[in-house]
Amino acid sequence: MPAQEAQRGSSTLEPPHTPDGRPGANGRSRRPGVKVLPEHARAHNRSLVLQTLFHRGAMSRADLSRETGLTRVTISDLVADLIADGFVIEKGLRESARPGKPAILVDLDRDGHRIVGIDLSGSDAFIGAVLTLDGDIVARREVALPEADQVVATVVELARALVADAHAPVLGIGVGTPGVVDDHGVILTAPNFGWAGFDLETALQAALDLPVLVANDANAAVLAEYTFGGSGDDVLLVKVGRGVGSGLLAAGQPLRGGRFAAGEIGHVSVGTDGGPLCACGKIGCLEAWLAVPALTERLAHAPAADRDSILRDAGERLGIALAPVVGVLDLSEIVLSGPTELLDGPLAEQTVETLRTRTLAQFHDGVRVRMTEQGQDIVLRGAAVMVLSGQLGVS
Repeated sequence: MPAQEAQRGSSTLEPPHTPDGRPGANGRSRRPGVKVLPEHARAHNRSLVLQTLFHRGAMSRADLSRETGLTRVTISDLVADLIADGFVIEKGLRESARPGKPAILVDLDRDGHRIVGIDLSGSDAFIGAVLTLDGDIVARREVALPEADQVVATVVELARALVADAHAPVLGIGVGTPGVVDDHGVILTAPNFGWAGFDLETALQAALDLPVLVANDANAAVLAEYTFGGSGDDVLLVKVGRGVGSGLLAAGQPLRGGRFAAGEIGHVSVGTDGGPLCACGKIGCLEAWLAVPALTERLAHAPAADRDSILRDAGERLGIALAPVVGVLDLSEIVLSGPTELLDGPLAEQTVETLRTRTLAQFHDGVRVRMTEQGQDIVLRGAAVMVLSGQLGVS
């Protein structure tokens, strides 16, 4: 299916963010009468300037004042501080045919820092990359999947190698991992690694002496789709690999649930007709139908003529799992991330058809299901968004 080509427009006012893009304590809606402290207002305005430059590109201080609604004096002060901190640079004079002195353009120093992103969700390897502030990958490394007791040491070694490849100050390290992850980077459960209540973020930060931000891989992926992939403010991203998970944005903000397990759709039962045995011990979980190893194995043991039927069956199971989510949240867009040869085509088409038959036609007939254009780099790029958000308030 053709990918969406919409470009993100001007950004709305954004408060300082937590590492995964959620508004932090300073960004929560306040009750009437609560005094906004000056240091909070300054941090907010600083993030607003960076956010505006990130999405709109180079502009003059006067342009920034008009775009953000901040006074010229405030803009001049903020820009001076950001230049001193190495996050903004002057780009020279604007070309203009108008009389008078041309304005000096300023922009985010997009080459002044790098971000390290690491993806632990692969079935046979960990992947890491050095990224620019615009999410472009400039260096890449991967290491074979280690034994469970060597995971942290392997990630530390991979991160150190990537920092050495950066050739610029590293703003931070973002990590996308399977499992349920809380807002402090603690892995509440990740059975594949044998983790339960493991503080991965603190362990990596202590070893690397750099800011480290850890999130669930699907939650990282949906941030990449929002910032770099042109998605709308309300989107569900389904990530299909060794397992099946999803990340959800509503009004541009991630939803993770009171126990940080929102989006864990892989172990939703998707039929009353039995089905394959899932690794969790239940029968007929979505993951048992849709995860890459299970789906690939079924295709390998079936005649070629049955391929489309198997893919459509998997797509129907996905549609069954997603229909209540679409109905409850009134979503208009579902993005699929995983092997294109499996997900695009009959599987995605049947997902759309199932959604249409299981939701209210008047409102949900237009639900769109599409593949991400970011391929297998989506978690790496989402990890970069986590760092941008956590360190600069940019998303």
